[in-house]
Amino acid sequence: MKLMTVEAARAAMLAEISPLGTESVALAQAMGRMLAEPVVAMRDQPPFANSAMDGWALRATDTPGRLIIIGESAAGHGYEGALGPGQAVRIFTGAALPAGADTVVIQEDAVRKGDQITVPTARAGDNIRKAGRDFQAGQTLLASGVRVDPWRLSLCAAAGRAALTVFNLPRVAILSTGEEIVEAPSVPGPFQIYDSGSPALQAMVEAWGGRVTRLTGIRDRLNEVIAALKGAEADLIVTVGGASVGDHDLVRSAAKALGLSLRVESIAVRPGKPTFFGVLGDGRRMLGLPGNPASAFVCAELFLKPILDAYQGGSGHLLIGRARLQSPLGANGAREQWMRARIHPTTDGALAEIFADQDSSLVTVFAAADALVRRPAHAPALQVGDEVEILAMPRA
Repeated sequence: MKLMTVEAARAAMLAEISPLGTESVALAQAMGRMLAEPVVAMRDQPPFANSAMDGWALRATDTPGRLIIIGESAAGHGYEGALGPGQAVRIFTGAALPAGADTVVIQEDAVRKGDQITVPTARAGDNIRKAGRDFQAGQTLLASGVRVDPWRLSLCAAAGRAALTVFNLPRVAILSTGEEIVEAPSVPGPFQIYDSGSPALQAMVEAWGGRVTRLTGIRDRLNEVIAALKGAEADLIVTVGGASVGDHDLVRSAAKALGLSLRVESIAVRPGKPTFFGVLGDGRRMLGLPGNPASAFVCAELFLKPILDAYQGGSGHLLIGRARLQSPLGANGAREQWMRARIHPTTDGALAEIFADQDSSLVTVFAAADALVRRPAHAPALQVGDEVEILAMPRA
C-alpha cells in the first residue's frame, strides 16, 4: 500500500470535506457551534455614558466646592433632568450619567451634610464609562468560522442576539468491528475483551461537534459489514478495526463493495499506519481507524477532529505548541511518530514527560496523557531540555 505523510493525508481528507449548510439556533443552544455568519453590533455598548463607581455625578468646573443634591441615578432608572451649576446627582455603578454632568466623584471622597455635599477637585471624565466603550454599532464582534464558547456567547448576548446562524453538525456513524470485543454489561468470553475504542470515539465526536450513531452487534462477516455500512445514515462513517489487510480485516473489502474510492490508502505514522480515507459510491465519506485504542485515538486527534472541524466551517488545522523534554529521546525511524505524554507547566515554560511504554494497546497510558509529542520521520536523538512539538489534549 502507498504510504502518505501525515500532512499529505490530512490535506487529501480535508479536500473532500465541505460545510453541510446552516441553521438558526437559539442563543442557549449555540454553545460549541461554529458561526456561519458574522455577529454585528446593532447598537453601542454601553448605549449611554455611565458611572464606573458609586458616588456623585457633577460638573468638574464646580470642584472643589459645596454642591446641592438634586436627585438620584440608579442602574435601570436614570435621572431624567439636567444638572445646572453647583448641582450634583447621587449615582450608582452602571447608572446613566445625567445630562450636564461630566465627572463622577466616588462616594468615599465626598462629605454629605443634609442636601449638600462637599467634594474635592475632580477632572472631567473621571470614573465614567463612555458610550460605545465596549463596542459600537456596526462593529463586527465575531467573524464567521468562530466557535462559540461561554465568553463569545456572552458577547452575543450583550449585542442583543437571541439566535445565531451556525453550520450544521455532521452526522457520524461509528462501526467497531472484531468478534474479540464486547461492551459492558455483556460478559466477555475467554478470548474476548471489552470495547474501549468506540465508546471513547463517540465521546470525542460529540465533544468535537458531531451527531453520533453507533453501529453495534455486527459480526465479522462480510455481508454483515456491508449491510451495516450501506444502512448508515451519515455524512461520515468512522470504522474502528478491520482497516488492515489481514484475513479477518473486512472493512476495506466491504467498503469497496459499496464503491469506495480511496483518497488515502495508508499513512506513514506510528501508531496508525493502516488508517485510510475515501468516498463511497453514494458520496458518503469514510475514515477507517486501526483497532488498537491508542492507534485509533491518535489518528482521531490527527484526522477525525480536523475533518469534523472542516464540516463545520473550520480550517481543520492542528494547533501545535512546543515544550522541552524532561528526559532524553532516541532517534526516530522512517515513520512520523506521535508519542503520548504529560505536560508539566513551569515558570520557565512547559516540560514534556513522554511515557516509556508507547504500546498502541495501552488505554492506561492514554488516560494519563494530556498531549501528543510529534517526532518527525528520521528525527535525530534529543537531550533533556531540547524542544519538541506537541499537540495538546486538554483535560476537563
